[in-house]
Amino acid sequence: MIVGELKEIVRHPVKSFRGESVQNTTIESYGLYGDRSHAFLDQTRPGYFLTATQFPAMIGYCAEFIGQENPNEFPAIQITTPDGKTYLWGDKELTLELEERSGRTISTIQYDPKEVPLGAIEEEHVLLTTDASLAQLEKLWGGKVDNRRFRPNLLISLDKPVPFVEESWFGKRLQIGEAELEVKRHCERCMIITINPDTYVQDSSLLKTVVQERQNHFGVYASVIKPGKINVGDKIHVVDHL
Repeated sequence: MIVGELKEIVRHPVKSFRGESVQNTTIESYGLYGDRSHAFLDQTRPGYFLTATQFPAMIGYCAEFIGQENPNEFPAIQITTPDGKTYLWGDKELTLELEERSGRTISTIQYDPKEVPLGAIEEEHVLLTTDASLAQLEKLWGGKVDNRRFRPNLLISLDKPVPFVEESWFGKRLQIGEAELEVKRHCERCMIITINPDTYVQDSSLLKTVVQERQNHFGVYASVIKPGKINVGDKIHVVDHL
């Protein structure tokens, strides 16, 4: 059954930095190619990443791959700061800037293109949202909702605009381009959705709305069953789990 089409693909080369919207990519065994493949470790909290939860302004740093996708080596990453400076991943000046602004001691970590661990990506391989659910949340909240607040990988445009229909897909599979995903469960939201992705100002009212109206659920997680190439405009097929 075709339920819609792929409206947007977003990957986050650096964990908690702003992602890049791409027209096509590959879904690997761990998720979108390069998604959360690079991160900062918070040395003040051994074993944990530095994320926008601790330092909301991270969302203002834009990260994008420069060059073609390579299954054996990630392309260079260009990072643009909120004030327009550009760095390449690994530049010590960037690390120093983040340390000064966050007040924390940090170090970098980079994963292998063939295996990015779930802890870096989040709780599952891929996060999905739909346009109809965003529209309904706007009505519930009473304001425009920027999809970037939820940091999804895939935004689906539904043929029939039924809000939260994606929650009926649990245990079913999605075929998108060459790839196949299994929809697993809800995404429970945290304070990151309170951060305006343009101004970095926090407003707790959106999270309160999601908690009160949606039991703190928005978007759904999916795991990768079959890797493959995907493109914006690909039809979304829902099939029962076999």
